Amino acid sequence: MRQLLQRATARAAALVLASAALLAGAAGCDGGPTDMSGKDGSPGTAADSIHVTPRDGAKGVSRDAPIRVTVSEGRLERVAVRQIEAADPVDLPGRLSPDGKTWTPEPDAHPALAAKYGVDAVTRDDDGRRAARHTTFTTTVPAHRFIGYFTPENRATVGTGMIVSIGFNRQIKDRAAVQRAITVSAEPAVEVVGHWFGDRRLDFRPRRYWQPGTRVSVAMGLRDVQAAPGVYGIQHKTVTFTVGRSQISTVDAAAHTMRVREGGRLLATLPITAGAPNRTTYNGKMVVSEMYDVTRMNGSTVGFGGEYDIKDVPHALRLTTSGTFLHGNYWASPDTFGSRNTSHGCVGLRDVKGGSSSTPAGWFFDRTLIGDVVEVVHSNDRTVPPDNGLSGWNMNWTAWRQGSAV
Repeated sequence: MRQLLQRATARAAALVLASAALLAGAAGCDGGPTDMSGKDGSPGTAADSIHVTPRDGAKGVSRDAPIRVTVSEGRLERVAVRQIEAADPVDLPGRLSPDGKTWTPEPDAHPALAAKYGVDAVTRDDDGRRAARHTTFTTTVPAHRFIGYFTPENRATVGTGMIVSIGFNRQIKDRAAVQRAITVSAEPAVEVVGHWFGDRRLDFRPRRYWQPGTRVSVAMGLRDVQAAPGVYGIQHKTVTFTVGRSQISTVDAAAHTMRVREGGRLLATLPITAGAPNRTTYNGKMVVSEMYDVTRMNGSTVGFGGEYDIKDVPHALRLTTSGTFLHGNYWASPDTFGSRNTSHGCVGLRDVKGGSSSTPAGWFFDRTLIGDVVEVVHSNDRTVPPDNGLSGWNMNWTAWRQGSAV
């Protein structure tokens, strides 16, 4: 599952919650079943040996709080602690201990205030087996201030389905004032409208997918804007991104296929496995928002308890916040793909352990961009909600405009 540009270029453009050469995380599938349960050749439920401080999802972390990654088995192969959803994301410099068991920041390195960080770690044991973990934490925001965390990254090259999404760390009472302070413009010009999902998220998109080659600018003039009584913004920055080629992939859950089209031209029809009858895959248009060359998928993170825990899922593309991925699958028998649906709601492509560019999963990963659209049809499930990931294309234009505060 990856980019049309080469893998290195893709990773540089790859958005938000992953660092460039280090793509590893914790994830799960949210709507479908049984072949990731530790049965029928799946890799089982070994506990994760990677431990990260601060804990995953921690908020209000002080600049002086300890940051540490440790591993109880094997050695850390790579670690990155990167500021994400920032105009110019940078890695927090750090060092590995001589025994490869611990990573800590350099003595004088401290995270920025009012910033979100992603921690990506990959470990390798004595037999060469890899495991991955991805966590996030958010540093403290000064009292009575608010900040917006945005997608995509500055200077990214994205697919034509990219939606600008801004999440706020505090409740926004005056949505109109905040929305007026954010301008999303495009060249060539196209109407772009904002839509509020609740009081902490504002998304922007045009009526139809972006045209390839479009340059988009997001100007956030939030400094001193009052979002709620006594709560003021602290940001004043502009980020830009470029729309790459158009790649739209259609997953037919009933036919067990995925048709990949570039600029409307059919490139390939790939055999897939989708969500099993009791764990079906969402229908609808979903947008690739994260890319991992290897990630951990743990059923407990998406409500499946101990049904599966796979530490080295290759070629994983996130499609929804709730846990729908399109990913490589090496544990199912080859005849599964194209013939039956067996997943916990994800879409699986044939792969090998460790991943390979010569497999269907590797081929797709290498040509995918953040912002590419994957549409699922003929699944026995509802349409994905428009606020689950970057799924706003499932809302018609009239309804989208009605969600604007200006």
